[in-house]
Amino acid sequence: MDIAVSYHDTVTKLQGLEWPADGPFDRLAWFALLEDPLFAVAEHGDERAMLPLQRTGDGLTSLTNWFCFTWRPLGRSPGLLAALARDLRNRAHRIVLDPVPGEDGSLDALARALRSGGWLVFCEPCDENHVLPVDGRSFAEYWAQRPGKMRTTLKRKAKRVEVEILTRFDERAWRDYQAVYAESWKPGEERADILEAFARAEGAAGRIRLGIARAEGQPVAAQFWTVENGTAYIHKLAHIEAAKPLSAGTTLSAALFEHVIETDRVALVDFGTGSDAYKRDWMEVNRPRYRLTCLDWRQPRAWPAIVKAWGRQLAPHNRPS
Repeated sequence: MDIAVSYHDTVTKLQGLEWPADGPFDRLAWFALLEDPLFAVAEHGDERAMLPLQRTGDGLTSLTNWFCFTWRPLGRSPGLLAALARDLRNRAHRIVLDPVPGEDGSLDALARALRSGGWLVFCEPCDENHVLPVDGRSFAEYWAQRPGKMRTTLKRKAKRVEVEILTRFDERAWRDYQAVYAESWKPGEERADILEAFARAEGAAGRIRLGIARAEGQPVAAQFWTVENGTAYIHKLAHIEAAKPLSAGTTLSAALFEHVIETDRVALVDFGTGSDAYKRDWMEVNRPRYRLTCLDWRQPRAWPAIVKAWGRQLAPHNRPS
């Protein structure tokens, strides 16, 4: 099979091509916001596959940032992915890919292609992803199955705040979100400009769900969600610590869950990555995310990393029982 492999530093030359985009982190517009990209593309006739990568001082990594829920190849042709894997040995001695999902077949497809391309591939869990399959339930049915403490909190305190949910990007609401985040328990945003650019693009496309809770006219909680292809994505949420007794975060979350279930009719709610305990109260399924460390044994620069990787796999806690 005659496969053409090419590399690109920007999305400009890729704009005219069609790529599968199942979620917010599969689109060229998202990758265009990130730094030091290397788009590895394989084509055969009308079929193509791409690995969005990023240069580092020690090889290549997946093109992501702290804000990304998942990373996967665009296009699943085994032959094209294997061709990319073989050719990438001319570009790097080490490739690290994460956070890769397993439930959609991305992990297995990548691991097979990289091994067939001559890489040693080490796989390990690196994060977890909490989701809610709605399974046709109404919000009332979903809410009746939440922990009693949550339901009691909402019943007692919901009237203490006013909730606004916007389906477009709004300058005032975004300033309110920023103000809440600045006074929350969370650390300062890394590259807040990327987050805002993403929010503006999602707003222009009609996918944004921006929620603000106010007490006596002042914003006390804020959440940034998006909705597409039957899935609601919870990107950011925060509340002001001084207003914690109001439980505005719970009230706002419940309102947004109700909106995406009853109005948007989503089939899945995705709470992103992280092991935060509170996510388990809202979600019902925990999916692992994986890291693939790929090393080319032919290149001496990879040998120290190979020894370390084998050592980790042989450690007592990693041995099969």
